[in-house]
Order: sequence, then C-alpha cells, then structure tokens
Amino acid sequence: MPQPLKYNKKFDELTEEEKELLEINKKTIADFVEQSSSISDVNYATRNAHAKTYAAADGIFFIDKNIPEELLPFFDSEKFDLTIRLSNANLKIKNTEKDVPAYGFAVKIKDEKGGLIANFPLVNFPLFPTNSVSHFLKLFTAVNRFYIKKWSSFFSLATQAVKIIPSVFTISFVRNTIKLLSKRNDFILSFDYHSVGAYRLGDYMIKIKLVPKSTDKNFGKKLKMKEALTSYFRDHDYAADVLIQFCYNLKDQPINRLNVEWKNSPYIKIGEVKINQGQLLNPRDCTNELLSFNPFESKIFFQPVGKIQKLRDEAYKVSMQTRRKINKLLHG
Repeated sequence: MPQPLKYNKKFDELTEEEKELLEINKKTIADFVEQSSSISDVNYATRNAHAKTYAAADGIFFIDKNIPEELLPFFDSEKFDLTIRLSNANLKIKNTEKDVPAYGFAVKIKDEKGGLIANFPLVNFPLFPTNSVSHFLKLFTAVNRFYIKKWSSFFSLATQAVKIIPSVFTISFVRNTIKLLSKRNDFILSFDYHSVGAYRLGDYMIKIKLVPKSTDKNFGKKLKMKEALTSYFRDHDYAADVLIQFCYNLKDQPINRLNVEWKNSPYIKIGEVKINQGQLLNPRDCTNELLSFNPFESKIFFQPVGKIQKLRDEAYKVSMQTRRKINKLLHG
C-alpha cells in the first residue's frame, strides 16, 4: 500500500470570522431544538437535523480476514457490537407517505464492555453542497431561523441558498444528484452510505463507504418507511461491505473540498456490517431519541477531519444538551 498522507490539525482550523459565525449558529440550533416539539408536532424535543427516526437496531461489525496487515492494530477483535440509527435528514418530522430520500445510517461501534470506540454518521449522498464554512453557517443559521420565524426569515434564507448554487455544479455533484433522483423510490437499505467528510485512521485520513450486499430496492414500496423496516427485519438479515479510501495527496483526495469525489484512491474492504432479523430496538423506547452519534466522542484515532467536520462537534453538543434539558422538563 502506498504511503498515505498524514493528518495535520491545520486541516481543522477555523478562521476568526468562521468561529464568530459558529457561535451565532449554535444559538439558532438551541432555539430550534427548544421549539422543535411544536415545529414537528411531537411530545419531545427533536434533533436539529435527521430529526425523524425510522428505526434503531443492534448490529455487528465483522472484520475482514484479508484486511491489510498495517490496519490490524486498529481492529483488535474479530467483531464489534454496533448500535445503528436509520433516519431522514429533514429538520422537521413529517407524517407523509413518502419522505424526501435523504437518509441517514448512523453507526456506533462499541467494545466488548459496551464502551464507545467510534461514531460514524453516514448518509446516502456522498457529497456536501459547499466548501465554504462561512456560506454553510450562514445558510444553516437562516434555515433554523426560517423554521422558528417562518416567512419573516424567508428573504435571508433565499439569499443564502442562492450563494450555494455555484458550488453544486461540479460534475461529481450533478452526477450523484441524478443518481439519487433515479433511486428516489428505492428502499432505504438498498442505498450506499457515505461518510462525506474524512476521518482519522491513526495518523492517516480516510473516507468510508457502506455498500449493501443483496437488498431488494423494491422492498416495501407500498408501505411507510417505518413499517417497511419493521416488515423487512421480521424475515430478513441485512449485510453491507465496509470500504475505505485513503488520502494520498490533496489534489486527488481533498480534505476540505466536499463537493467532489475522491479519485485515484482504491476502495479497500475492511469488514462487513450485519443486522440480523429481529434486531430492531423497541420503537417505543424513549432512549432511542437520546442516542448520540457525535463523531467527536470517538476515540482520538477515529475522529473527523476537516473544517466542515469541525462544525459538527459544537453543533452536536448544543443539540444534545438542549434536547436533554427540554425533554427533562417535558417528561421529568
């Protein structure tokens, strides 16, 4: 294996302007979560992204027997227990027949004692719409304010959305958008899932991809997604290959350009994720909504890399702290 590029904390550093915008954004996240129960018409405070839980499940991560020798130190067991959350990316929970096909597959990897090793929130679209931290923060702030203040914030939202448009017209982004639209009616477990941003693997940097092995894309088309997943795991197992790419050079595998795919970095299979039939967690258990998949809670050698990724740390913390506070007030 060629020598990958080593991690440097400079990949994560925000400018002073970006830090100031992040503080503003954190305030709007807290405001959104405080009002999220009325925004989504539910009796609990929701997340400010991927608010809708389709299902949570127990799973297993089996390490591939042919994994490259240099990767063995990171995987000191043949298998690891998982907690998995399947979700929709919308900030607002909608009880519609069909949701926009923006799905999440969040994975929590645990050791033999149940301790956290790593959190990896994966999604079914491999790219991010902008490379600009400031543009993204201004847009996300405008989105939060729009849900809280509605039409009085529409002009601000529209202005920020227009600024994002040029960055989505890359060949990679257009191609993947067309691909997603062609699969918009497919079953949630038939999609590939991606880390979008990079993560550390020790001193090196990787991207992660989850590829299902044999899931019928037409399963449950006449059912709502929660019902389809319940039906699927009544009789079926789910299995997906876990693939990684290494960053060898910033030209072909850029860390802070998330609107283009990495090239000239072959996928390496490191294992398989499996969810056996009957392994869905009780959907009525309120602890499912308290699950945290903050990747910055991972062990240091599995943590996120990059400026956009860095924003997640503060955003996840504010969202979780506010959710816990509001849900404690609502339910004791």
